[in-house]
Amino acid sequence: MEKEKKYHTPKEALLKIRDWCAYQERCQQEVRDKLYEYGLKTDDVENIIAQLVSENFVNEERFAIAFAGGKFRIKKWGKIKIRQELKAKRVSDYCIKKGMEQIEDTEYIKTLKRLLVLKTKLITEKNHLKKKQKLVRYALGKGYEQDIVFDILKSNEEGN
Repeated sequence: MEKEKKYHTPKEALLKIRDWCAYQERCQQEVRDKLYEYGLKTDDVENIIAQLVSENFVNEERFAIAFAGGKFRIKKWGKIKIRQELKAKRVSDYCIKKGMEQIEDTEYIKTLKRLLVLKTKLITEKNHLKKKQKLVRYALGKGYEQDIVFDILKSNEEGN
């Protein structure tokens, strides 16, 4: 059964959305979508977002930094996937760039190497090329760059 949609006045929505934003970092698009769920009109939504930005409840740069760092550290996502997700949330290129700067290259490579080692242990495929293909597909699915994946796999082969 579908839940009855509760409509809020702009004042009620502002109080509620402040708590929602204080709980975790949000981007403007997430806030906008939530406010529309509250049944607000476009003018009210944009006014509330402007107020939240001025009160620093919503900060796109801070969101992008937290999002990129979190998705990389916790979910082990690659830069391509992180960038795509931020774009889908309509975060500006400037903020995306700031977020991506939080991911250190050495840590990035180290994480990808660890992921590939763990995945290698899980793949039962005997055929070397098919095994490599599965590893590449896995890493690309996680959002890592193809050239980096191939470089790591090549250096692993040479190291064996």
